[in-house]
Amino acid sequence: MSTYDYRKMKIIRDEEEDRISRIRLDRWIFGLLLLAISFIPLLIAGHVKEVVGPFITNVDLISSGIKGDMFTYYKALLLLIIAILAMALLLVKVMFIDGQIKVTKLNVFLIIFLIALMLSTLLSPSISIATWGQYNRTDGAIPYLCYITLFFVALNINYPPKALEYIMYALYPLIAINFILMTMNFFGKDVMGDPIVTKLMTIFLPEGSTLGENAVLLGTLNQWNYMSGMFAVMTVMYLAWAIIDKNKIRSMINSLVAVVAFAIMLMSISTSGFVTVIAIMPLLIVLAIKSNHMKQAAVVFAVFLIVTLPIFHMLAKEDPRVWNESIGFIVKKNPYIKEQLIASATEPYNFSLERRAYAADNQFELPVLPGRGWSAGSGRIYIWEKTLKLTMERPLFGYGMDTIMYHFPHYNIDARAGMWSEDTIVDKPHNMYIGVLYGTGIIGLIGFMGIVIMTTLTAFKVVWTRKYMTLAVLAIGWLAFLLQAMFNDSLPGTSGPLWAIAGIMMGLVFAKNESKEKTESFES
Repeated sequence: MSTYDYRKMKIIRDEEEDRISRIRLDRWIFGLLLLAISFIPLLIAGHVKEVVGPFITNVDLISSGIKGDMFTYYKALLLLIIAILAMALLLVKVMFIDGQIKVTKLNVFLIIFLIALMLSTLLSPSISIATWGQYNRTDGAIPYLCYITLFFVALNINYPPKALEYIMYALYPLIAINFILMTMNFFGKDVMGDPIVTKLMTIFLPEGSTLGENAVLLGTLNQWNYMSGMFAVMTVMYLAWAIIDKNKIRSMINSLVAVVAFAIMLMSISTSGFVTVIAIMPLLIVLAIKSNHMKQAAVVFAVFLIVTLPIFHMLAKEDPRVWNESIGFIVKKNPYIKEQLIASATEPYNFSLERRAYAADNQFELPVLPGRGWSAGSGRIYIWEKTLKLTMERPLFGYGMDTIMYHFPHYNIDARAGMWSEDTIVDKPHNMYIGVLYGTGIIGLIGFMGIVIMTTLTAFKVVWTRKYMTLAVLAIGWLAFLLQAMFNDSLPGTSGPLWAIAGIMMGLVFAKNESKEKTESFES
């Protein structure tokens, strides 16, 4: 017998002490998850880096050089730190105080996706970019490893009784701060003009670096589409909480918080959020019926509609695009746009010398160019078709995450019909699932979709079954995130918090199932 085995046999463990230590570690890990959920989406700071692109070109977006970012680098850096700390604490729990890793089929799909993610990066034509992602998106392999790490860690810890309340309270600042920023921007008072805000945002920039003169701050996320998708998720989560909450005062408060989140979504001028909210509404109705709070649910929906309608009218009156990117998805005629008089047919037509033809040109035939237009989804269908065709050239492991800008067939003449202009540079697929397929290939998509399908089925079960009622808020949020991801890409500020929420949901479901099994075993 070795010395190690002898010492191991002599160790007398105090199970109660181990149990208390596990509880403490779980609390620390839960604190890290709350930090990821609440603070990562809020973090904004300027960062400058030297970008080395794979091509020599004079196109600014693709070319190499010193480039800056305000929204993703430090979010991704904090995400990485939190993921490492959380995983380290979980390992301590498992290795030294008798912690357990849950045995589930999810682990198989997590492993498949992680292997595909690593291989796709190593085999990528643009390894350095595939590792971290584009300088202004930071959605490469490392951020995806962090998403999965947060999900896995969250799946394997125990939670305090009021975990849901802590999560929802932690998201209040995200909604409040973005409401202020978005409202100011929407009404023409961009906060970037404030010297204090500018100083805070440039605190990490090297000396001599400044913000561009045309820089604007929509909110704490990158762009309109991400703001719309994220605050659609916030809208349905707080509506769900208002429906199931037994505390009537807090229920009313959260129905108003849902209104605020919905207003942010409308001001984001993007259809993806509105479509998400409409698609999730039937699940909220099911939740209301299952919750035995029909009267309360009716009041919640009434308050939401009564307050939302005048806000919608005010915003659409200020900017008619609010109608176009919401109800306009269904009703095309916009009542907030005044009809413009069409030029009279009797007005003289101005000829230009450049349009004249001469006899010597009679034999010359101009090529027939596609008419300018947009494919469905503001050009998304065109992007998806080209991306899927591109992916078939490297079907097993793809091109590496977040490298599409360097491989997409830009300047195709048919882009006139799909994206209005053949000069448009496509830097993202506008679909998380197509992005994963492009980046990690078919093998990666199998692992990823296995995770998505299993968590989706669990989320539907949570909404449908009364015994999981308190988890329905997290389930609704995760389903909304997966839905809006059909039209939006993944980013550290949106994906990080929601993958953590999905892991917490799954962990709490497993805990309830284990508790039920122990009870049934004891009774038998």
